[in-house]
Amino acid sequence: MGRLGWLLGALLLLQGGGCCGFSSTSHSARFFLMEASGPTPGLPQFVAVGYVDGQLFGAYDSNGKRIMPKVPWFSTMEKEEPQIWHMHLRRARHTDLGLRKDLVSVQNLYNQSTGFHTLQYMWGCELSEDGQKRGLAQYAYDGRDFIAFDKETLTWTAASATAQVTKRNWDANLPRSQLYKFDLEETCTGWLRKYLQYGKETLLRKERPVVKVTRKDSHEGLETLLCRAHGFYPKEIDVTWRKDGEVREGDTFRGVVGPNADGTYYTWLSIEIDPKERSHYRCHVEHDGLEKPLDLAVEESASVPGWLIAVGIVSGVLAALLLAVVIVVVLKKCPEKAAYRAALTSDPGSDSSARA
Repeated sequence: MGRLGWLLGALLLLQGGGCCGFSSTSHSARFFLMEASGPTPGLPQFVAVGYVDGQLFGAYDSNGKRIMPKVPWFSTMEKEEPQIWHMHLRRARHTDLGLRKDLVSVQNLYNQSTGFHTLQYMWGCELSEDGQKRGLAQYAYDGRDFIAFDKETLTWTAASATAQVTKRNWDANLPRSQLYKFDLEETCTGWLRKYLQYGKETLLRKERPVVKVTRKDSHEGLETLLCRAHGFYPKEIDVTWRKDGEVREGDTFRGVVGPNADGTYYTWLSIEIDPKERSHYRCHVEHDGLEKPLDLAVEESASVPGWLIAVGIVSGVLAALLLAVVIVVVLKKCPEKAAYRAALTSDPGSDSSARA
């Protein structure tokens, strides 16, 4: 898919997955798109990637001009409902053209008619079990926040003085804003329901975490307790250290929730204690895959082969190293990080009547 596509995926993982505060009782879809200023050897000018519940399911770039399924269920959807597939394809191509015009407009705002520049665009939606719908769309220019949409007020928020020009133009175009709102609340959630229908065996599964509590000597007579949870799905998990039932969040050093190669997740957290009080501490774990919460002490560690835990840690480290290498390579052409928020809709962003 090219280096830009890899960069988008890497940035999504590095930002921790977080559009819109999605919870374990909801499902989400997100689309990340990037337009580059002019052809660059080895890089597509436009790339788009789609994620559902944090899992990459499809990608498109302007070189291949076709959607590449990244999971089997998305291929099945292509065969059984080709009209939806073609809708995705038309919108990807339409958005490419729209973002290309928007990028030129933003370059003009910054008086940057030459050089390598990018416009990023992310859109996402969440569908809760109670039917509540949420969504967010945002643009970034050269890796820095530019403008974001508020679907409740149908207005735009500029991230810089320069973006105020675009805000005034887009706020004045009410039909454009109404189309954004419709796409976030109806189009995106409609697609999400289809994804969950076809991908239910993987997206709706629940895999319980394997948890192990260990300890090691620290300094000045103290020791460190380490609680590791591995192999769980979905991603949302609540793990805390508790002393006599009281949460010790302020004393806890917490790792990220990271992906394993098999699509499950891992995480860990540690706490430094006085060894004499070891018996008072428990690692408390809550997850949708558990019938009831776990409370584990060192002596009560869940039985799990050591090699399984090692595999989880190594896979996480390798994933982090891969992401770091990808970003270093691509950032030679692109500026620093940003949380890209954008849309792969019928594309409001392609409406040339309200350009920057």
